Amino acid sequence: MRIERISLYKIALPLLFPLEVSFGRWTHRHSVLVRVEGEGLEGWGECPAGAFPDYNAETWVTVLYVLKTFLIPPLFDLDVRGLADVTQSMSRVRGHAFAKTGLEWAVLDWLARAEGISLAQKLGGTRSRAPVGVSLGIEPDIEELMARVEEFLARGYARIKLKIKPGWDIHVVETFRSRHPNVSLMVDANNAYRLHHLPVFQALDEMELLMIEQPLEHDDIYFHSLLQKELRTPITLDESIQSPLHARAAIALQACRAINIKPARMSGPSAAVAVHDICQNAGMPVWHGGMLETGVGRVANIAMAALPNFRFPADISASDRYFAEDIIDPPVVLNSDSTVSVPRGPGLGVDVKLDLVESLAQIKEVIERK
Repeated sequence: MRIERISLYKIALPLLFPLEVSFGRWTHRHSVLVRVEGEGLEGWGECPAGAFPDYNAETWVTVLYVLKTFLIPPLFDLDVRGLADVTQSMSRVRGHAFAKTGLEWAVLDWLARAEGISLAQKLGGTRSRAPVGVSLGIEPDIEELMARVEEFLARGYARIKLKIKPGWDIHVVETFRSRHPNVSLMVDANNAYRLHHLPVFQALDEMELLMIEQPLEHDDIYFHSLLQKELRTPITLDESIQSPLHARAAIALQACRAINIKPARMSGPSAAVAVHDICQNAGMPVWHGGMLETGVGRVANIAMAALPNFRFPADISASDRYFAEDIIDPPVVLNSDSTVSVPRGPGLGVDVKLDLVESLAQIKEVIERK
């Protein structure tokens, strides 16, 4: 199969309310959408890079540049028989995980549509529904946060994740636990702490948490292994696991007891599946994180979360958790059992609202085969 045209759309979709974590605050979901066309078919992917290099070193500016300059041009010379052809083509470029991810998802969607199978089937997914929870950011005061908690529990979310940082941790969790002693709860530090904060984690260790996510440095594995030895509560790693090699190291060092899989952090679905398989073979559960994706990235993540070793609720909330109007039809909705349904149609299994994408596009680039 030959790729004939790739379109890039830089959009900024407003969030219903801001999300604040230990290192930043977001009011919009900045993304670069990738649309692959060829053989009378299309495929869509998302590069969830923001305006500032805070989660990793990429921004939507770097994503556009790397895609246009290095990643896309060689693809027009390929007869694409599988995703491996594309990953091999991109392997000369080091890093730039978000850029590679959007392109990989778009090609995988395109290939799945050509086969008439869903993205979940293409990846090896076995579930028809994926359990999900909701992630809530740091608010101006605890009562505002508790009001958010009540709202999302009322909507039917069975697991809550709270963002924490030094000074916004023990009292917040104590307040939550005093009001909701039986609700499944995890906390996410977004690498805001160091080993000298051990007393904070020892206090949290008494609060029946599902997991503590990425407490230490964003690129650390070893010191997490020291912290995990001190805690009963499982540590789950996010930012530290950027490749299958990092997953193997974390398992060998016993640095965590679960791994958060985000394809965007790992350079795309092919690497994410490899991490899933490594963890499954080692007996370590995984769960699916989120990057505030629009519906394009969100549905792709749901397809990934259909794989068998995803054993904890995902951070893939319904579309109306984040957006007044999503860019897909139908939107992602929450089922009554705190799950989302895995689309069964070809590829993503949803329609992308091209007119809405065009209207949201602050930048549009079209690259065609010559």
